[in-house]
Amino acid sequence: MNEHHLNTLKELSRDSALSQRDLSKRLGLSLGRVNYVLNALLDKGLIKAERFKNSKNKLAYMYILTPEGIIEKVELTYHFLQRKKEEYDSLGIEIEELRREVEIEGGE
Repeated sequence: MNEHHLNTLKELSRDSALSQRDLSKRLGLSLGRVNYVLNALLDKGLIKAERFKNSKNKLAYMYILTPEGIIEKVELTYHFLQRKKEEYDSLGIEIEELRREVEIEGGE
């Protein structure tokens, strides 16, 4: 599971009636990539697809998070947050080292 999976789960938890095309636009992914991600989430049982009739009289799908999908979304969010916090801490150290370097070289 990666960031695309997490972002897809987040978008679907906000609006389960999003089409693949709408998801593609919101996520900045190709339509093929969105289809691939949705199929992976379906295969893992994290979402289910239900047919409904939309306002244009065409059949469409609603992608609904399953209880397992909700749990996975929370776990992915937690791990994403941990990874970003580590990146933030690492950047803070790097910034401090660069400040010291500038002070030393600027003071000569």
